[in-house]
Amino acid sequence: MNYSQLKEEIIEYSKTIGIDKIGFTTASPFNELKNRLVRQRELNFQSGFEEKDIDKRTNPGLLMSGAHSMISIAVAYPSKMRNRVVSKEGERRGIFSRASWGLDYHIVLRDRLKKLEEFILKNVPKAQLKSMVDTGELVDRAVAERAGIGWSGKNCAIITPEFGSYVYLGEMITNIPFEPDTPMEDQCGTCNKCIEACPTGALVTGGQINAQRCISFLTQTKETIPEEFRERIGNRLYGCDSCQTACPVNKGKDFHHHEEVEAEPDIAKPLLQPLLGLSNRQFKEAFGHVSGAWRGKNPIQRNAIIALAHFKDKTALEDLIDILLHDQRPMMRETAAWAIGKIDGKGSRPALEKALEKETDEAVRQGIYKALS
Repeated sequence: MNYSQLKEEIIEYSKTIGIDKIGFTTASPFNELKNRLVRQRELNFQSGFEEKDIDKRTNPGLLMSGAHSMISIAVAYPSKMRNRVVSKEGERRGIFSRASWGLDYHIVLRDRLKKLEEFILKNVPKAQLKSMVDTGELVDRAVAERAGIGWSGKNCAIITPEFGSYVYLGEMITNIPFEPDTPMEDQCGTCNKCIEACPTGALVTGGQINAQRCISFLTQTKETIPEEFRERIGNRLYGCDSCQTACPVNKGKDFHHHEEVEAEPDIAKPLLQPLLGLSNRQFKEAFGHVSGAWRGKNPIQRNAIIALAHFKDKTALEDLIDILLHDQRPMMRETAAWAIGKIDGKGSRPALEKALEKETDEAVRQGIYKALS
C-alpha cells in the first residue's frame, strides 16, 4: 500500500464532503499536555465536563490497540448572522455563542468523520479506525495543534490562518502509518487582547483557563451562578465569544460554507420572556437540535432571567414575580429574586415580602432579603 498516495487521496476527498481543513499526526502520547492537565486539576481549574482519566485524554494508544496515526479535521462556521434580529425594548433577546448556531456540531462532525471512515475502509478494508468529537476522551485542540491545523492561542482555542478560531474540530485514530504533518508555530506573539477581553478574568495566562470562572462554563452549569458573575454574563444564554471576537486574527473572518451550521435567528438569538414558560417538551422541540441545548432547559431559563436583569426590563417583572412565587425550582426562585431587585426592588417590595412569607429555602430567602435591600 502506498500510504503517501492514500494520504493525498484522503485530502482531496475531504474537500468534497465539507471538511475545510485536514491534518495528520502520530498517535504518540501527549506528555506535555498530561503535565498541564494534572496542574489544571491541582488548581481546580477544570470544568468537570472533561473525561476524568487524564491518561486516556493524553494517550491515544489506550483508546485503540495498534494506534499509529491520527487525522484531525476542521469545519469552519460563520461569525456573523444572516437575517439578524434585533433586541429592543419590550422584546429583549438573549444570545447563543457562535459555536451553537445551526445544527449541533457533534452531528455535523460525526457525519464528516463517518464519510471519511467509509472512504478509508474502501481503500484499506482491514484498517482500524476510531473517531470522536468533543465528547470523546482526547483533547481535540491538542490533536489539531500537533496535526498542523492551527496553533493553540492564548484564548485556549485553535487558531487557523484561514478561518481564525471559528472552526469545529474532530479527530480519528487509526493504525495506518501516515506521514505526520508539521505543527504550526505559535503566532500570538505579545498580543494579549483575548486575556484582556475576558469578562471574568478566566484566562489566567496565555493558554491557561480557569473553567470555574469562564462564562461559557457558567452558562452551562446546573447550579446557582455566583452573584459576582451574573452582571458580567449579560444576555448570554449559552457560551461566550469575547475571547474570539477580541482576537485580531479573527477580524473579518466570516465563512458560510455549510448550510447546516447557519444560524436560525430566532433560535440563536431568542426572545427572553417566552423562554421562561417553556415546558421540557417545548424546549426540546424548539432548541433540541442545537448544541447549546445539551444541558436542558433549566440553565437556559436561569440565564434568561439574568439577561432580563441585564436589560432592566420592567415588562418582565410580572413573569419574574410569578417564578418567585410559584416555580418549584429553588435556583429559579433565587435568581428571579435577584433579578427583581436589580430591575425594580423598591416597586416590587410587596411581591418580595409576599414571597418571603411563604419561602422555606434558606438560599432563596437570602436572595429575597438582598432584593428588598
